[in-house]
Amino acid sequence: MKIIILGAGQVGTTLAENLVGEDNDITLVDNDQSRLDNLQEKHDLRVLEGAASSPSILRQAGAPDADLIVAVTSSDEVNMVACEVAYTLFNTPVKVARIRNSEYLREKDSLFQANRIAIDHIISPERLVVDEITRLITYPGALQISHVAGDRISIVVVRAYYGGPLVGYPISALKDHLPHIDSKIVAIKRGEKIIRPQGSTIVEAGDEITFICDTANIRAIMAELQRLEKPYKRMMIIGGGNIAVGVAKKLENQCSVKLIERNPKRATQLAEELSKTLVFQGDPSDESLLFEENIEAVDVFLCLTSDDETNIMAALLAKRMGAKNAMVLIQRMAYVNLVQGGTIDIAISPQQTTVSAMLSYVRKGDVVNAVSMRNGLAEVDEIIVHGDENTSQVVGKRIEEVALPMGAVIAAILRNDDILIAKRDLTIETNDHVIVYINDKKLVPEVEKLFQPSANFI
Repeated sequence: MKIIILGAGQVGTTLAENLVGEDNDITLVDNDQSRLDNLQEKHDLRVLEGAASSPSILRQAGAPDADLIVAVTSSDEVNMVACEVAYTLFNTPVKVARIRNSEYLREKDSLFQANRIAIDHIISPERLVVDEITRLITYPGALQISHVAGDRISIVVVRAYYGGPLVGYPISALKDHLPHIDSKIVAIKRGEKIIRPQGSTIVEAGDEITFICDTANIRAIMAELQRLEKPYKRMMIIGGGNIAVGVAKKLENQCSVKLIERNPKRATQLAEELSKTLVFQGDPSDESLLFEENIEAVDVFLCLTSDDETNIMAALLAKRMGAKNAMVLIQRMAYVNLVQGGTIDIAISPQQTTVSAMLSYVRKGDVVNAVSMRNGLAEVDEIIVHGDENTSQVVGKRIEEVALPMGAVIAAILRNDDILIAKRDLTIETNDHVIVYINDKKLVPEVEKLFQPSANFI
């Protein structure tokens, strides 16, 4: 696939790094030549310096025969104009734009149409991160939760702890413990080693377990792997940006929320905007302020400023002073694995969240959802099956007969309105939504090819 990425900031760079190894022809456009040079030294991609919305730059980038343009510069307006130019002059088939401004987002149904501003898909990183944080708070103890199949099926990552009924037992015991609930454990991360689970695999304390189930059964499965935490009721948020405010607005009607903002003017503004959140002006690293606001009673401490170091240091201080859990927003991918799982409970990467939302637009075949896992190393795809037994390599076959590459596993199927957790003798039918866990993203092209119907297949 020929893809043009406009903007070599953190999102554009992360997206390019995720796609460049998947047999894609990537061109990255930015007005900072030094940034482009640095990326070209590391990756096999083409770079072009210039204005992202310039017709001549888009033409040089290959817009006339591009399959996809992704506009992720720091300017909403540049992103919108670039997509409109690509559509009007070059008839680019698929146009994706990052839009941050809430005013544009409120009017998106009227603004973004082919006969107005020609954008096919909108990505709003702040909203995506707010949704991710809200899901994690809804399911205390989870490390990652994503929904597919119209939110009917969920992919959950959780750490196994002593006290979980399944810890110390083989995976096959899960069915004995929960005979009326189906689920599938698709991956186990033990230290730095990835284990492909089998029925005889013993679950150990400290294992990072990825399972797939009916969304209604998430808590029941989690309760097998750890003692369920009580719902979070008391939260403290550090930062007053769009993400922090979005989280506060979503949670303030169901939880006690306090927010600390360093800037006095912004703090005053937020105090008026947030109806039930208590807003404080102050330094998040001020021990006396945290002590006065009963940090030891906080269920989750959310560090959501735009500065990684501030977030990390504030979280470490809060945990030392008694906060039960800490979630930290991390911009630099190098920091994510470094901090998560130690004193800091969860590190959230806006870049990975945004890239995950974009993946389905760059996948071949009818991939309607693609979820990035393990910080971009693994992936879950929701694929709609097309064709018949004469044109498809999967239709009419039992799951055990499907020639998946080693490291990929069919986890579940949504058939009409029924959720079917994968079993070896389950037969795949046309129009099934098949959920595939892919342990190594290098296998994605092979999985895509397997599910694409072909007139030559017999």
